[in-house]
Amino acid sequence: MGYKVAVVGATGNVGREILQTLSERAFPIDDIVALASERSSGREVSFGEKDILKVKALDDFDFTGFDVGLFSPGSKVSAVHAPRAAEAGCVVIDNTSQFRMEPDVPLVVPEVNPEAIERHTKRNIIANPNCSTIQMVVALKPLHDAAKIRRVVVSTYQSVSGAGKAGMDELFNQTRGIFVNDQIVPDQFTKQMAFNVIPHIDVFMDDGHTKEEWKMRVETNKILDRDIKVNATCVRVPVFVGHAESVNVEFANELSVEQARGLLRAMPGVTVIDHRADEGYVTPVECAGDDMVYVSRIRKDPTIKHGLSFWCVSDNLRKGAALNAVQIAEHLFGVQPIEADEDDEQYLTMAVEAPAK
Repeated sequence: MGYKVAVVGATGNVGREILQTLSERAFPIDDIVALASERSSGREVSFGEKDILKVKALDDFDFTGFDVGLFSPGSKVSAVHAPRAAEAGCVVIDNTSQFRMEPDVPLVVPEVNPEAIERHTKRNIIANPNCSTIQMVVALKPLHDAAKIRRVVVSTYQSVSGAGKAGMDELFNQTRGIFVNDQIVPDQFTKQMAFNVIPHIDVFMDDGHTKEEWKMRVETNKILDRDIKVNATCVRVPVFVGHAESVNVEFANELSVEQARGLLRAMPGVTVIDHRADEGYVTPVECAGDDMVYVSRIRKDPTIKHGLSFWCVSDNLRKGAALNAVQIAEHLFGVQPIEADEDDEQYLTMAVEAPAK
């Protein structure tokens, strides 16, 4: 049995990644349509290695008869068209921030809270979390189950692809411009992005945090545990794809480095690469194009009674967006994905043989 699938925002970074992920994981599809704004109507997008889809206009598209809509068109567009699709009987999996904190819309990371999917029926909408939240809660879940997390302090290093194709273009053009002495005029970012880091993602809130930092806090509470205290500092860095996070965790109970490493190795969707030697950790360059959440640099925090720190890296367009949405659809319809086996020790070519000490 196949499904009728609509991909909304199909010409954007995440939309294209959704199409690629659906193909790679052999999601059973009888009919698929690529939707975007009127100005993108008629453009062509790839679906898998061979198929080309002609983009249709979203504004007047009838979702009747479609089983699922994978939305990534921006919050304002989702606010208008996601409810319209849902009312037509199409289950919406929305990748924008529009519905995440609404109490009757489940916010789901399938490795963490798949049971929440069942609560979608009131609105027929399921929300995909923020990319930075997704990779962090996947890593936190087994640790929380084992030792109960009290507090998380996280600093993110977020790639420009989180700001869309325009953000990637700005980094490329600024980098090239610096070498030919062009004037740098920021457009997508508040300051020069090339050869710089910017501690400002989304708008500032009254308490001094940015909305991106607020999202990480409230989304972690909704997905994992409302009692976990989260303090985030979100930073944009001159990397094209892949978000990294430095995560410090305080637990209620004792958890050793060895126990944490074992729990993380057993967690679906997580790969541990943690050798205390040159190249014994993962960076965004190595995780780009991959589906896993990589954890490295696991170590004791000597400043508190029960504390650990670790480094966490993932492709923000894959697990941070497209893959998570497709996984939700798989859980929703009971689909078993076709996935290639991957040996985490062979995935990254490392000049490291010794185990972590």
